[in-house]
Amino acid sequence: MGQILLAEDEAMLRIIAVEMLEDAGFTVFQAGDGEEALALLKANPGIELLVSDVKMPRMDGYALVQAGRDFKPDLKVLLMTGYAQEPPAEVAALKGVQTLHKPFNLDKLCQLAGDMLAQR
Repeated sequence: MGQILLAEDEAMLRIIAVEMLEDAGFTVFQAGDGEEALALLKANPGIELLVSDVKMPRMDGYALVQAGRDFKPDLKVLLMTGYAQEPPAEVAALKGVQTLHKPFNLDKLCQLAGDMLAQR
């Protein structure tokens, strides 16, 4: 169905989300922070969708999106956040970037991931 990179520093949410996405048929790579995620993105060119928390140690989700897009311009991005603020203008202006507000239903995450990957 597609390759997804999930970057989330909260271990329990990451484990459950990875399991749900894999059960939905996706191949999922996982990272606990932005720097680890960027290394995985560079090492796995088949990744089509980045699902990332906004607030993470070492590199936040916004910096990860910008670095990932510099490396892979067609990367689709789904940002997860528990905060109400909108992304910075330079991230909001990018095509193929959506935001999912926490708490969310994991079925919604799987559906949105599938919808985003279906958009070619």
